[in-house]
Order: sequence, then structure tokens, then C-alpha cells
Amino acid sequence: MKNPVMVASGTFGYGPEYADIVNLNQLGAMVVKGISRDPWDGNALPRLVEVPGGLVNAIGLQGPGVKKFIKEYLPFLRPYDVPVIVNIWGRSVDEYREVAAELDGAPGIAGLEINISCPNVKEGGAAFGTSVPGLRRVIAETRRATRLPLIPKLAPNVSNIAEFAKAAEEEGADAISLINSYPAMVIDIKTRKPVLANRVGGLSGPAIHPIAVKLVWEAARAVRIPVIGIGGITVARDALEFLIAGATAVAVGTSNFSDPMTAVQVSDGIRDYLVEQGISSVRDLIGSLQA
Repeated sequence: MKNPVMVASGTFGYGPEYADIVNLNQLGAMVVKGISRDPWDGNALPRLVEVPGGLVNAIGLQGPGVKKFIKEYLPFLRPYDVPVIVNIWGRSVDEYREVAAELDGAPGIAGLEINISCPNVKEGGAAFGTSVPGLRRVIAETRRATRLPLIPKLAPNVSNIAEFAKAAEEEGADAISLINSYPAMVIDIKTRKPVLANRVGGLSGPAIHPIAVKLVWEAARAVRIPVIGIGGITVARDALEFLIAGATAVAVGTSNFSDPMTAVQVSDGIRDYLVEQGISSVRDLIGSLQA
């Protein structure tokens, strides 16, 4: 990575959507929208609502499926000088393993981000990421299927994030990213019905930033592998908080919708901060929180 600022999965498409607006080569890395084994249409509309401090979405992981991604989207990304990380998801451990195996031999992929906030259909719909045994199984099986670096994306709605971070490291994760969106709901008071067709969704944006900083700090203290901080980054200061808390890198998400240049601006802001503070390298900033 040229710099510690990447764009988060689900907020930057697969590359072509933003390539005419943002120079992709200026990104630290690009995490593409979630890829599953089969094509998936996602949830019914409406599936996005703006709230004070962010968005609540229930897109439902719409995607083209792994074969179409490799054939139609990955060739577009290969000429760019930016690491491409593919977010993967599944409804069973077998699906995660199959997607990872398909992507393992595809040129131009720098790593896999594992979305473990998906419902495990074989165990009553509980998310893989809210159960340590479930998290372990997904990572272990995915690890067997690929030589690519693995980055589990941890869910925020757990009682002890350090326990999940440690489990991910023990099962062979090369890094971890956190946090995913926070479970949320919005009600239309005129109709007294949920605004989203799916009823519930995930809250992202500035509102969750302090929560994310706290969880990143706890996770970074628990593991030796790199931590990627995600949640509510709109300006350089937000990213700097993550780095000081112990993150090695950060990812910009919801802000891409309001200003696609956010990631580039944040990267420039981090550089300016280092110069102002007389810090020679961003590495010297990581984990520098003064207790």
C-alpha cells in the first residue's frame, strides 16, 4: 500500500463506478463490493435511508457472483497500481470455502476480506461473526482453500471484541478489519411501518465512529496482526484517531457516497499532519495513544 487509506467494501462498487471521478492509483487499496458463490439480487426496495449521522442500509449483499466478477470486473482493475481486496460472503461455511478457492488462482487479487456478519442458514440464521466457534470455522475453512491473505471483518455487536480478534488470529487470519455496520432500524411514524423493506439494516457513518475507535483500540491490544479501522471516517482526524488507537490502516466507507474524493483527501490530511507534527513515518503514529 502506498498509503494507509483504502475504500471500504460496499461503498465503492467494483471500480468502474468511480474510476472517472477518482484516480484509483491514489488509493492505498480498494476493497470491492461483496462477492458470493452465486449471483444475488439483494433485498427489496427501499433498502437505504439517511439518518442523522449516517445511513441505515439493507442492500442485502447484491452482487454478480464470483465467476462473473472474475470474468467481467477483475480485468478492469488489473491495470491499476492499487491492491485489490475482494470482500467475500456466504450462507454456509462451504460457500465461503468455494468462493475463496475460485479467487485463489485469479491474478490481480491482493487479499480477501471475509464478511462474517452474514446469517448462517444452517444454524438458524445467527451471524457467523457473533459466535466465536462460527468465526473460527469460517476462517479455518477459508484458510485451507486459499493462499491469499485473509482479513476477517469483525461485527461490532459482540460482548468482547478482543476474544473474536484473538480467535481470528489463531485460525490463520493475516489481518482483521473492524467494524462492520451496527444493527439498526428506522420507523416511519406516519405509517407506523419500518422504512426499509427488510425492516432492519446496518447503521454506518459518523454516528458509529466513536464506537469503532473503541473497538479498534481493544482489538489492536489483543493481537499482533494488523488491524484496519473502519467506521465514520469523513476527514483526516477520524483516520488519525484509528491509527493512534492501534490501526495499521483505515477504510473510508459511507463518505464515498457524499464525496467520492474522501479517501484521497484523508490520505493527504494524514501526510500534512505528519509534517506538522514532525513525524517521519505513519508507522511511528500507529498505536501511539498516551494512556
